[in-house]
Amino acid sequence: MSLKTVCITLGTRPEAIKLAPVIKRFQEAKDFDTKVILTGQHREMVSQVMKLFNLSATVDLDIMQTKQTLSDITCRSLQGLEKIFQEIKPDLVISQGDTTTAFSASLAAFYQQIPVAHVEAGLRTDNIYNPFPEEANRRLISQISQLHFAPTTLAVENLKKSGVTGEIHLTGNTVIDALLSVAEKNPPCDIEGLDWQKYRVLLVTVHRRENWGEPLQDIIAGLKLVLAKFPDTAILLPLHRNPIVREPLQKALGDHDRVFLTDPLDYEQLVGAIQRSYLLLTDSGGLQEEAPSLGKPVLVLRETTERPEAVTAGTAKLIGTRSNRILSSASDLLGNEANYQQMAEAINPFGDGKASDRIVEISRNYL
Repeated sequence: MSLKTVCITLGTRPEAIKLAPVIKRFQEAKDFDTKVILTGQHREMVSQVMKLFNLSATVDLDIMQTKQTLSDITCRSLQGLEKIFQEIKPDLVISQGDTTTAFSASLAAFYQQIPVAHVEAGLRTDNIYNPFPEEANRRLISQISQLHFAPTTLAVENLKKSGVTGEIHLTGNTVIDALLSVAEKNPPCDIEGLDWQKYRVLLVTVHRRENWGEPLQDIIAGLKLVLAKFPDTAILLPLHRNPIVREPLQKALGDHDRVFLTDPLDYEQLVGAIQRSYLLLTDSGGLQEEAPSLGKPVLVLRETTERPEAVTAGTAKLIGTRSNRILSSASDLLGNEANYQQMAEAINPFGDGKASDRIVEISRNYL
């Protein structure tokens, strides 16, 4: 039996986390020759995830530059991947999610008429500019994919409504596969000065483009209000490396004795932080999926979400960025045990930890 060559492309930490279990399953399969292609859209954070899951890249395009724009990332990824695909001649290219790397890899494969498989397909907000550029990226990828690996039944319905070609498969979300494999080790999260027993810790992350500027200032104001109302709380806030986000947070919260600003946590630390935190306030997409698996309520600092299943299931609440809404929503959980338990005990809609196995089997049948 001849081997089928599969190229799995990634460029950012979320992609690395969600594709790690997929890569491992393909590498374990004897009928696939698996190539891992890094674009280098992110650098340090991806390297940490690769090390954690004991993965190595076949090719690293190393495109990352300071102050890179979306056009920079797209053009350098597209040109680099074109050459790689011409050399490797894969039977299938797998991309994940909604990053510029995922879009560029899918387009590069399409230009050479190589089938594209899209992991985490079918997420939608129906607002092309929110989140930006992710909503457009995933819609564009959907139009040129031959295999759509949808994480939820709602994602399946979104794909059907979009009139996409190719096969649509309900697989669950691979992030649950990755999360559970790490969480079972109960990894530590030691933050200097932070006593996890003394405080109810709110894990906060902010990075999205639509929250830059005034929305970020509103978020900061809301966090200060929560801290003032609930003196038994502390905030752990891993800072994104982008100075547009990092510097305002440092300036506004750096001197607060119950705010712990850190560099980005590695994935093991992040999982440990979720396990030990009381609740999350975040504009992240992945954390909306991960936290419910560990029984932690999520308040989403966004106006829209492409993961409404979490809201419907009751594991997450969409609260936007206004300071008064942040205070009232956090107060509902911090001041009412029944409300907190209702969210903490809601059923996670994102899968059972076996999505990667399904993706390998579906790809095998397709090829």
